[in-house]
Amino acid sequence: MRKVLVVGAGQSGLQLALGLQAHGYEVTVMSNRTADEVRVGRVMSTQCMFHTALQHERDLGLGFWEDQAPRMEGLGVSVAGPPDGPTRVIDWLGRLDGYAQSVDQRVKMAGWMETFAERGGQLVIHGASVSDLDYFTRAYDLVLVSAGKGELVSMFARDAARSPYREPQRALAVAYVHGLGPRPEHPETEAVRCNLVPGVGELFVMPTLTTSGRADILFWEGIPGGPLDVFRDVRDPSEHLSLTLELMERYVPWEYARATKVELTDAGGTLAGRYAPTVRHAVGHLPGGGAVLGAADVVVANDPITGQGSNSAAKCAAAYLDAILARGEGAFDEAWMQATFDRYWDTARHVTKWTNAMLAPPPEHVLNLIGAAGQIPAVADRIANGFNDPADFEQFFYEPEKAEAYLAEAAG
Repeated sequence: MRKVLVVGAGQSGLQLALGLQAHGYEVTVMSNRTADEVRVGRVMSTQCMFHTALQHERDLGLGFWEDQAPRMEGLGVSVAGPPDGPTRVIDWLGRLDGYAQSVDQRVKMAGWMETFAERGGQLVIHGASVSDLDYFTRAYDLVLVSAGKGELVSMFARDAARSPYREPQRALAVAYVHGLGPRPEHPETEAVRCNLVPGVGELFVMPTLTTSGRADILFWEGIPGGPLDVFRDVRDPSEHLSLTLELMERYVPWEYARATKVELTDAGGTLAGRYAPTVRHAVGHLPGGGAVLGAADVVVANDPITGQGSNSAAKCAAAYLDAILARGEGAFDEAWMQATFDRYWDTARHVTKWTNAMLAPPPEHVLNLIGAAGQIPAVADRIANGFNDPADFEQFFYEPEKAEAYLAEAAG
């Protein structure tokens, strides 16, 4: 029986561990927190998983919360006008071909950790160091690192050719709330809402399932140094929520109008931070000569502006699972590790290109696409479904000529 160690108990690490476990591998997962500590801790992310990522979970029988989590049937985009102009210059809702869902990672990861242990997996509660991994590479056939922060990430060198940014491009601030009202334009439709405030940042709003049931996520992405970049020193959750709402009232009053009665889901329902989007080389080299394979955010960490983090993690786990199973009894050497990542990068590169494009001021042809979506439902639907399959943006989004040709075709 082949032995695999997965360091990190997030979306990618646990999905991969549970998949390998189901195929008879002897799997150890190393986490720096217990399931109970995860469940009662602070929120770790925003997550909006689209059809393909959800299907990877279904294929492994891991969609435990699918009947409980809200089903997002659409994706809406609103663009704020100037402060002295109209409240919205663009506003539309695209329909998703397959619904999206969000499950608080405190719920999902705690549940998956318990399932892994109940199925006979070895769950080790320990914050792994580089020196630990030196030993483990001799004790396991394969070591994967899916813990995207801390000392272990330093083993994976930055890929400068694939990482155009060296500094954070957004300041992030998240609040999980109860009591948010529906959008009056589509009161019966659950959707993720993308509110763009040119020159300032973005507010994303999405329904979720959290530890206390149905809730919504309010997520600001502020341009560093701008008016939204004010959460760094906020420690009190109530102050965080008050600041979130003040900024909503000023910049996206149509969203604030349905948030006047919200309250935090719990004391751990806020999160703030920032990081530089970075692609790293996939093979980490240890002082003792061993090699480990990086996964998900360890090797491809995009800004959350396009909502792809958990989706990419699920797709990475699925790609790695297929590669491990296909390897059979062959060696998990560095050549195999690199080839395994390269197959995943064929998917991830589209996410990285799109996300980096969205962090920059949009060119005229992109503004034309977003504007046309308000008049042509097929355009709105195609942009919305690009969140599930970012590779489709290659066909119409990046180049002015392709965008113009697509809009001419869509207009009939």
